[in-house]
Amino acid sequence: MGRNLEPKSKQERREGVNLFLKGEKNTSPKNPMIKRPYPPGMHGPNLKKGKRQSGYGERLREKQKAKKTYRLLEREFHRYFVKAGKMAGNTSENLIKLLETRLDNVIYRLGFADSRDSARQLVNHGHITVNSKVLGIPSANVNVGNIIGIKPSAMVNKYWQDRLPKLAKVETPGWLSLNAVEFNGKMVSLPAKDDLVSTFDPTLIIEFYSR
Repeated sequence: MGRNLEPKSKQERREGVNLFLKGEKNTSPKNPMIKRPYPPGMHGPNLKKGKRQSGYGERLREKQKAKKTYRLLEREFHRYFVKAGKMAGNTSENLIKLLETRLDNVIYRLGFADSRDSARQLVNHGHITVNSKVLGIPSANVNVGNIIGIKPSAMVNKYWQDRLPKLAKVETPGWLSLNAVEFNGKMVSLPAKDDLVSTFDPTLIIEFYSR
């Protein structure tokens, strides 16, 4: 699967919002989003703030925010839109539920990784188990009742030795539960409407693809 290799700070500055792509650096005073809160490029500082976008431009930017947040390219992201449209209920809510229940995102939400890119790497390297079986597919959707853990043989890795003590301080969303003692988490329900808070407006994304 291809990846967007553009510098993450540039991606965030172009969207004008912190997409939490850089782990602990997201809240650092040295975060480029804080030091240079304007679009990248030589004309960035001089661009008019509050300039009105066209309807198309506004919807496009929301789609780009979502793709960059969940680290997806266009083809895969569009497949989620199609799948969300075939599900019962509100399409925009279905879209976020599908994105939120991806394995890499669940790992990120549980605090096993500081970013979705790091979470994806953990999956690809075979560190993550679902119901005690190694699952190496970052895009796999987690189901209610699934238990997400760490492969026992990976626990000796320095990453986990440094990471595990931090789990006690992690605040998980209501649809996930974290057992910081046994180093695993469980999906207790699908994300509810109140859990679907995001940096983008999914309704505008649906309008973009439905135009």
